[in-house]
Amino acid sequence: MATDLQIAARKIASVNPATGEVLRELECVDERQVEAAVARARVAQAAWNELGLRRRIAVLREFQRKLHEKKSEIATAITREAGKPLAEALVTEVLVVLDAARFLIDNSWRLLRDEPVPHGNLATKLKSGWLVREPHGVIGIISPWNYPFSIPATETLSALVAGNSVVLKPSELTPLVALELAKLLHAAGVPEDVFQVVIGDGPAGAALLRSPIDKLVFTGSVATGKRIAAVAAERLLPVVLELGGKDPMLVLDDADVDVASSAAVWGAFVNAGQACLSVERCYVHRSLYGSFSNACAEKTKQLRVGDGMDSHTDVGPMIREGQVRIVESHVDDAKARGARVLTGGTRRPEVGVNFYAPTVLADVTHEMRIMREETFGPVLPVMAFDNDDEAVRLANDCDYGLAASVWTRDSARGERLARRIHAGTVMVNDVISCFGISEAPHGGVKASGVGATHGRFGLEEMVRLKYLDIDRMPGMKKVWWHGYGEKFRRQMEGFLDMQFARGLGTRLRGALRAAGVIRRKQL
Repeated sequence: MATDLQIAARKIASVNPATGEVLRELECVDERQVEAAVARARVAQAAWNELGLRRRIAVLREFQRKLHEKKSEIATAITREAGKPLAEALVTEVLVVLDAARFLIDNSWRLLRDEPVPHGNLATKLKSGWLVREPHGVIGIISPWNYPFSIPATETLSALVAGNSVVLKPSELTPLVALELAKLLHAAGVPEDVFQVVIGDGPAGAALLRSPIDKLVFTGSVATGKRIAAVAAERLLPVVLELGGKDPMLVLDDADVDVASSAAVWGAFVNAGQACLSVERCYVHRSLYGSFSNACAEKTKQLRVGDGMDSHTDVGPMIREGQVRIVESHVDDAKARGARVLTGGTRRPEVGVNFYAPTVLADVTHEMRIMREETFGPVLPVMAFDNDDEAVRLANDCDYGLAASVWTRDSARGERLARRIHAGTVMVNDVISCFGISEAPHGGVKASGVGATHGRFGLEEMVRLKYLDIDRMPGMKKVWWHGYGEKFRRQMEGFLDMQFARGLGTRLRGALRAAGVIRRKQL
């Protein structure tokens, strides 16, 4: 009988979705190997943290330089393994990571340094307070296949600069891109045990979740996110969950049809619609509905579908045939319920098994799966509305809440509606590019998840807060300690009256200053 050591390790294959070429086979890690990786990360993290923030920032600067040097190589690796056109690999992946590094290089010192905490309570005026940000320790990251470089890289850079070590489990569909990320980080000066990649499918991710990590960042489906949250709750493991979207686009009656239709086509078909920020629901004012739908259909017909390695390709393949079947089922359901196919609606077998024609659907309703479930494919469903209130109601009639967009020539009107939409991000007159704004948080509400990545708030997710309270009169007993009595009670009542009056005075001065009755002192 074969022993455990004699049993061959399971393997996964990295496959080019455009051509079917097997790029490489890799062995899957088992649970013991995951635990060993986390143990190594635990040991290495202490020295990495002790290195100091300034030196970690210097490592990020070197990473940024090396990534810029190898931008074409990295983009090619992304296209070969994930399928997206080379131009998209450069703009939506490499550029996003370069800018994320720029943000952290420029802002980490300010955002992570100790922060004084002023005390307004008169009883605590003899204390000094400090807010200290400490790394969690070992951060586990489980990343998806649709943005195999930009998603794990932006999360990893924030974790590393904050002093954590990272164990990354990439999607089993795009492991080679994660290994390219590891090469860049290690060459830039990140110790090998501080950033590790564990290769595998679902069981490897489950093993990472069960391992003694200190926090988990997951990007993926709602169903998997819920299972992760349930397991994490058993030991109060903090998590960040980005679980996708069904993002609405609202085209108001004063919108520029040519501009908005071009945005809808790009927003629906970038990365073959396989983006959590894709335009998956498009609502158009009835007065523009016909012209807008026709414009979208005509522009979609001009898109060139093919291998992402061809510089002329606009829309590449879907990641695998199973994803194509999901898109087919959503389109077939919509057609059966009365939707009209303005263009597309079929596979493109002459191009390859994973290709689906960019599709524009008209006359859709909320009874159709295409408007309720995340499609994650190249489909643009268009629905009419009659007024702004209806548009907002339709946008909010969804379990997801990641992002949305409002299109209008009146920016103030767009902002008013944007504030009423339930989503983590709402853009006025743009789509998707919020992911590339390094200063902006990326995260959603409702079924789109909890927590945030990117920017200040993404960096805050990578640290835990500690409050330091330092008494400046260590030899003095506190008046509120035991030995109460009637005299103490009266003293405390008087103290409360004084504190309350002081607060009233502060608020009164603020109101008078706002009214112009008194002026702020000139320094």
